[in-house]
Order: sequence, then structure tokens, then C-alpha cells
Amino acid sequence: MRDMDNLFIKQVIYVSKPVGFNDQVLDSILVQSKHNNEKNQITGALICRSDLYLQYLEGPPNKINSIYSKIKIDGRHTDVKLLEEAKSKRRLFSNWAMRGDPVKEWMWTQEEVADGVLQKLSKNDAMKIFVQHSREIDQFLS
Repeated sequence: MRDMDNLFIKQVIYVSKPVGFNDQVLDSILVQSKHNNEKNQITGALICRSDLYLQYLEGPPNKINSIYSKIKIDGRHTDVKLLEEAKSKRRLFSNWAMRGDPVKEWMWTQEEVADGVLQKLSKNDAMKIFVQHSREIDQFLS
């Protein structure tokens, strides 16, 4: 049974509220994530703005479980909410260790976020966001 798990990658999507968000904090997160994720075979994307983090992570199940445990207690954000936890045979972001992107215009306004749109986001809608996001960007640029 354990060998079957090795055929799949785990996917996690969560949303949270930044604490003390600025370019320096974001750069620190991305540098640390790039280093850790490359060695742990984790890829994904971080969509961020001063009022939200929306992150998609994918990789070996044990590594994803470990990193998500650390994410939940990281003081750089609050109100961490798991939106999706799934298995897949295929990565969405196979060429990235981690990339930070601003919220796209087709996502939400700051007013919508303040009114709780992220708390109402379904796991299917969260996955659709990252599928669309992965199609819009050039994954071959580092």
C-alpha cells in the first residue's frame, strides 16, 4: 500500500491573512521557500497581496504534511484555512520551486476579501484558480 502512495503527489491549497506584509517579508518567504522546496521536491505558487496569501503546494505526501504543519504556526500570517487536500499523478507547477505572484484582476478586490470572500471559497474554486493561474504564466522562466 505504501508503494501506491509514492505514485502520487499531494496537493494542498490554503488561504491566510498576512501579518506585517511588505516586499522584504515576501522576499524572505520566497528565498526560504525556494531553498527548502527544491531539496524536498515541492513545487507550487503563492498568490499574495497585503490582505491575503493563497498558496498551492504539491509534492511528496510526507514532505507536504511536514511543511503544512510548519505553515500553520508561522507568525507571518494568521487565520490559516485549508481549502483543498488531494492527490494527483501530475504537477501543475512542475518547473517552479515557488513563485510569488500578485492577485490577478480576475480574482478579488480588497473589499471582497474584507467581506469574507476567501472564507466562502470552495475547494473546487480554489483549484480552478491555480489551474487557470498555471496556464497564464510562462513556467519556463525562473
